[in-house]
Amino acid sequence: MRIWFGRRVLAACSALLLVAAPAASQPRGGETQRSRPVPRQYVCYRSADTLRVDGRLGESAWQAAPWTADFVDIQGATQPTPRFRTRTKMLWDEDYFYVAARMEEPDLWATLTRRDTVIYYDNDFEVFIDPDGDTHNYYELEVNAFETVWDLMLLKPYRDGGPAVDAWDIRGLKVAVQTDGTLNDPGDRDRGWTVEIALPWAVLEEAAPGGAPPDAGAQWRVNFSRVQWPLTVEGSTYRKRTDPDTGEPLPEDNWVWSPQGAIDMHRPEKWGYVQFAETVAGRGKQAFRKRPNERVKNALRELYYRQRRFREANGHYAWRLREIEASEIAVEGIESAPNVVNTGSGYVLSAEGFGGVTVYLRQDGHVWIE
Repeated sequence: MRIWFGRRVLAACSALLLVAAPAASQPRGGETQRSRPVPRQYVCYRSADTLRVDGRLGESAWQAAPWTADFVDIQGATQPTPRFRTRTKMLWDEDYFYVAARMEEPDLWATLTRRDTVIYYDNDFEVFIDPDGDTHNYYELEVNAFETVWDLMLLKPYRDGGPAVDAWDIRGLKVAVQTDGTLNDPGDRDRGWTVEIALPWAVLEEAAPGGAPPDAGAQWRVNFSRVQWPLTVEGSTYRKRTDPDTGEPLPEDNWVWSPQGAIDMHRPEKWGYVQFAETVAGRGKQAFRKRPNERVKNALRELYYRQRRFREANGHYAWRLREIEASEIAVEGIESAPNVVNTGSGYVLSAEGFGGVTVYLRQDGHVWIE
């Protein structure tokens, strides 16, 4: 049965609102819930091998692990297909979450050699991990072809006022790069580069559910990005191409595994789902299991987007859900309407979930289930 949020308003909703406000104009246009990219999915199998992180991916576990779909433009299918192919694969064991990426590249180039500099000023490969899927307290790792890394934690997305904690380090991180060609030599045509990464659970568990590594069947939100700058050759050196009018570098390309719908990697709700399987790579298959409460989270997230647009237009959040046309948002199988509580400094949205739980979402984007 197709039930529309807001078709009827819970009596408790109006009682919980602290202030009544007149209806105000609601911005229209932009992405709709139906047009936004669907997050991709991946089943991550166990490794029976002891993996030597050397960038070669020679172990049988790597050979058996499936590749992801090819990367696409960060904005999604409305944009051109990336010029060069990028894809990743993943494995896990008791100690590490392993990520490998293979990137076509005719012009291998890197300049940065100091850890925790802004690596995306070079061509790079990036990893984003939100262990509990609440869009807060997530990790970012960037690597260039020199194996230089920038690792940081985000307490919340930048759009929600989140600071980046540059001092946070992935202790025990292992990174290796193999180049198929000659780095920083414009005199030939290169073929690409491969990155292999081992991220220790001893660090990743910091923001994980229960403060522990994932159990078999657990799902984490993960995404990968590749930054690719347009280059030119000056003498025997690569340089970024510049705008002849401003002298500034031309915009970079951003290619990702799971499209974001905007040029912004810091939308964790758009990242892909990685399901950790007990099955050893090459010894069977496991189906990805969709979790129905993700649909409830997505519905509340659409109301969050509308609240942000409403505030930009009117200077305050909507205090009644009909002001942001909540009745347009559907969740199959949920009969009750969502609720909004004005907290003075913001709001909390809530909705009935599947399995007798309630799903909540706050004005700073934090989402959780009780």
